[in-house]
Amino acid sequence: MCRAVTVICVAQDEERLRALKRAVVAAEWELSAGATDLRGALDQIDAERPHAMVAFGPFEDLVRMVAERFPGMRIVTDRPADGAVVVRDMSEARAALRLQPRPGGPIT
Repeated sequence: MCRAVTVICVAQDEERLRALKRAVVAAEWELSAGATDLRGALDQIDAERPHAMVAFGPFEDLVRMVAERFPGMRIVTDRPADGAVVVRDMSEARAALRLQPRPGGPIT
């Protein structure tokens, strides 16, 4: 079974989430619905098991928890964080995702 790479975007509100998803969208991956809070993001991650997360805003706790719980997940954020690629602007997020290694092995 082959499955497309999935990316979850997390931003502070619906308007910023839409902007972040526009900045990240690419033919190489599918975007999940996205989230605007920690609980919503964690619920989606548990249900959908995305391969990457792009979090913009005060989501340091989320980034830390995801990096610890899913060490293979690609993470892009706008704040300094261990286990994540940090970018200055949403416009850099798509390129940062492309530079990270793609998941290998079977996808379940």
